[in-house]
Amino acid sequence: MYQKIVVALDASKASRGALHEALNVAQLTQARLHAVYIVHPWCMSRYAGYFDPDQLREVLREDGRLALDAARQAMAARGVPGDTEIEETESAADDIAHCLARCVQRQGAGLVVMGTQGRHGIERWVLGSVAEAFVRRADLPVLLVRSLDAANGMSSGR
Repeated sequence: MYQKIVVALDASKASRGALHEALNVAQLTQARLHAVYIVHPWCMSRYAGYFDPDQLREVLREDGRLALDAARQAMAARGVPGDTEIEETESAADDIAHCLARCVQRQGAGLVVMGTQGRHGIERWVLGSVAEAFVRRADLPVLLVRSLDAANGMSSGR
């Protein structure tokens, strides 16, 4: 069974659902949980207006600290052993999916749990999908957890 589970977090509802499912699996398998938040400060073009990249990086890291604090509290409340980390993409050419893959490999995980927004059509094409990009490259099991909003849209026939 799984000994190490990596859960990828961000500030979304889907991410919170992924944490909940990762905790469930970790409890059932007595696995260790590693929560990771990936900062991608290169996501904004310098041509989109003036911004301070160091200031943006710090804001993104603070969002990560908040998400990981919540994950640590949830792990403690459920009695699941684990740890957390903030990772950062290496360059503008790097992306979140590749950064996550490096983290998963370094951790020696047997399972990855991550949220997905359930976008489709033009919205998915324009915004992309970190989950899809990761799954296409993954060589280990990946549990995708849809956000409640996306799941509700699916059940209503959208």
